[in-house]
Amino acid sequence: MSTRDDDFRWRSIVVPALLPTLLFTSAEGAIIPLIPALADEIGASLAVAGLVAAMMLVGQLIADVPAGWIVSRLGERTSMLGALVVGAAGLALAAFAPSAVVLGLAVGLIGMAAAVFALARHSLVTAVVPQRFRARALSTLGGSYRLGLVVGPFLSASIITITGGISAVFWFCLIMLVLVAASLILLPDPEGVLRVRDLEGEPHAAPLDVFRTIHARRGVLARLGSAGLTVSAVRATRQVLLPVWAVSIGVGDARTALIIGVAAVIDFLLFYPGGWLMDRFGRLVTAVPPMLAMGLAFIVLAVTAEAGDPVAWFIGVTLALAFANGLSAGLLMTMGSDLAGRRNPAPFLGAWRLVLDSGRAGAPLLSSAVTAAFGIAAASAVLGVIAIIGAGLLAWFIPRHLGAQGDDA
Repeated sequence: MSTRDDDFRWRSIVVPALLPTLLFTSAEGAIIPLIPALADEIGASLAVAGLVAAMMLVGQLIADVPAGWIVSRLGERTSMLGALVVGAAGLALAAFAPSAVVLGLAVGLIGMAAAVFALARHSLVTAVVPQRFRARALSTLGGSYRLGLVVGPFLSASIITITGGISAVFWFCLIMLVLVAASLILLPDPEGVLRVRDLEGEPHAAPLDVFRTIHARRGVLARLGSAGLTVSAVRATRQVLLPVWAVSIGVGDARTALIIGVAAVIDFLLFYPGGWLMDRFGRLVTAVPPMLAMGLAFIVLAVTAEAGDPVAWFIGVTLALAFANGLSAGLLMTMGSDLAGRRNPAPFLGAWRLVLDSGRAGAPLLSSAVTAAFGIAAASAVLGVIAIIGAGLLAWFIPRHLGAQGDDA
């Protein structure tokens, strides 16, 4: 173990690295639930409102590759400050959007800003945190994302209740972005402090073009990327399928919110134990068992659709999925960091996120198509099979590409 690794202290990244993320994702979480309502206010149909909401993910997909290029050349802090400017422009445009087209463009800008910000933060933690602490650091980073996305909707709901309108939420989000910028400028810069110490004496590597990186690493992106894609696909579809399932079995809105809210708390509370397990026992322990558990849970949900008490089964499966997903928090970011290495990780991380986001975008569409053709139980069963296949891919490829613990590339 190196002296540089022994010198690492958690306090060097907890506040400067995680606080901006929590503030940013709180603003993101506050605005996401309001996008359909905004579209409805300007006369969009339900279908168009759904398309406008999907522009958030479209913006992320568009920005994934250039985000790696931007971060590798400008650095993490400068890239995040630029992302804040783009995000603020998107918020302002959304607040005064005269049509669904303009609103969709604004939402896309917010998604692009989120992609650059997230990749810059991921790249930073990858570069400055020693490998033996990596999974805990990235799981904690993932936990800050989850906490922000949980807190944000409650904040926006409170603001709307107090003010009686949506416009105040935009001001709140803009204030949060200003606070993020202030934290980036005023707090110690981990990139400037830790990276210099950690890589002292090593030659500086010139940034690689992202497309060259995709070509050079196409093998691992095709193999381990396909395994990671199944994880992101199952996670994304879970967020869509469970509320729809609740509607299908007659669970009321308030009860559904309570059940999913409790699941979100369980999911959040397990992020650090999952990271500790990864650092202590390797990546397989939080990859394969949780994916198998999620696969079996979705299959159980499918076969209990006509059970005598489907609500009880729904509650049990929802909580089991939260437990499994919580233990795997940070898995995909950690795998990406392991593969990227600590020297100029941004280009590979951009390619890695592009692969994962394609799964996030495509899987809910597949689930919707299966539901339309064969029913929601079939969609749940298909998702369970995908999760089990993903567990098999992870079990096969992780030891061949990452070793027992996850090694720097």
